[in-house]
Amino acid sequence: MANENATIVLGIQIPSTDPVFLAIVGVHILFGLAAVAAGAVAMLNKKGRGRHSNWGTIYFWCLLGAFVTMSALSLMRWAENYQLFILGALSFSSAYFGRTAARRRWHQWPRLHLTGMGASYIFMLTAFYVDNGKNLPLWKELPQIAFWFIPSAIGVPLILYALRPAPDILALVPRSRHGNAIKWRSAPRDRASSLLLVFAAHASSSRTRTLCPSSRG
Repeated sequence: MANENATIVLGIQIPSTDPVFLAIVGVHILFGLAAVAAGAVAMLNKKGRGRHSNWGTIYFWCLLGAFVTMSALSLMRWAENYQLFILGALSFSSAYFGRTAARRRWHQWPRLHLTGMGASYIFMLTAFYVDNGKNLPLWKELPQIAFWFIPSAIGVPLILYALRPAPDILALVPRSRHGNAIKWRSAPRDRASSLLLVFAAHASSSRTRTLCPSSRG
């Protein structure tokens, strides 16, 4: 319900009238939308250097921007947003782990990279639905606890499926005599990633209607 300490934008209640808070909310939404889109494009592109790594880099930095802005908003309203800060920290930490594994070529780095980046995307979507699910069509009919588990219930099995013994998606093509970069073979198993994008697309379209990181008063 609207009150004197809230701002209404497009029918959505933002629990603050502070212009600094509202400005950070706007920047956070932009970073969040960009992260959802860049992560989706990275997942759907052929693994290896090129579009996959380029979009993955964009996803990483946009996710950092979303995490930094969410941290600021959480500090301003800690009692309402602390759980979103935790989810954001888990998301960015997972992405940092996955990115570092690939850049430093740790042992079994393809598996570590896939796990880290996949977990990062799941945590990001979980944060979105935990905060905004109650305002979305159909989703608002679900109990609050469902918003915590649905992204993981879909995403974790997909990650495990991709990590099955000797998955094609993780097979590396040897460097050619011409010095071409190592690439991952594309495989039908890549399509498992696209199922997670159903939630990403829904989150992306819904973000434009949900302008607040927390609508609890």
